[in-house]
Formats: sequence, C-alpha cells, structure tokens
Amino acid sequence: MPIIRIETTINAPIQRCFDLSRSIDLHQISTSQTKERAIAGKTSGLIGLNETVTWQAKHFGITQKLTSQITVFNSPHYFVDEMVKGAFKSFKHEHHFEECNGQTLVTDKFDYASPLGILGRLFDKIVLEKYMFKLLYKRNQVIKEYAESEKWKQVLSA
Repeated sequence: MPIIRIETTINAPIQRCFDLSRSIDLHQISTSQTKERAIAGKTSGLIGLNETVTWQAKHFGITQKLTSQITVFNSPHYFVDEMVKGAFKSFKHEHHFEECNGQTLVTDKFDYASPLGILGRLFDKIVLEKYMFKLLYKRNQVIKEYAESEKWKQVLSA
C-alpha cells in the first residue's frame, strides 16, 4: 500500500488552515483541473465529524464517483477522511496541523490501496502514486495561497 506524505508550511493561523482544509468549496477550487464537484452528502461549507461527501470527477478520462467520511475530528489539530465507496480498494487521508513559530505546519498522510491485485500495484508504481502526489500537492498549494492572502474570506465567510 503506497503512502504519500506531504508537509506544507503556511504563514497563517492554525484554525484558518484547518478550516480551509475541510472546506468543500475550496476543495472544488483546488481540483478544478479534474472538474471535481460535491454531488451528495455535504456539498458546501465545512465538513465535520461523521459527515460524508460524494465527489464526482474526471480522472484518466473516466468520470468517477467517490464517497468519503470524516471519521476522526480534533479541531484545529487533526482530522481524518476515509473512503466509504469508490475506485480505490481503500484510502485513509490524515490531516495534521501544528503551530510552529507563528506558522502552521500542515502534514498530509494519504494511505491507499488500489484494487485489482498485482495489476493495481503495477498501476500505482507506474502512474497513480505520482498522479495522487501531484493532486494533493496542488491542493495544499491552493490552501496555502488562500490562507496567506485575503482570499480565505471568500471561502470561510460564506
């Protein structure tokens, strides 16, 4: 099972970073290249403990749906979303937030398993692991951009 780990230092308060990371609206902005949109469950605003969201997006030319649920929630330090239904065999995405010298260290740990046994593992090594890293990295850069500017008010004040 591949594990992707990304650390992003953001010059913004921990609560703002935490809330932007669980914003359905900002998630859709950060994944515009895949036309990702929330179509069921929590479809806008801030997602919280035990809430689900179903995403629809186009990956590798195929429209896919994925439902995830917030299974752990400790504001503003930690939350976890896990796949309930979707193309992966499983995934668990941990979001950690730590205050460091007036900044926030955001650490994502994305632990997933692909279906299809050895074919899935081969696809991971050749394509999927890099693809998921880029997707998560871009998402974190959008969170950073919004958190460090006045743009956060467009998403969190709504």
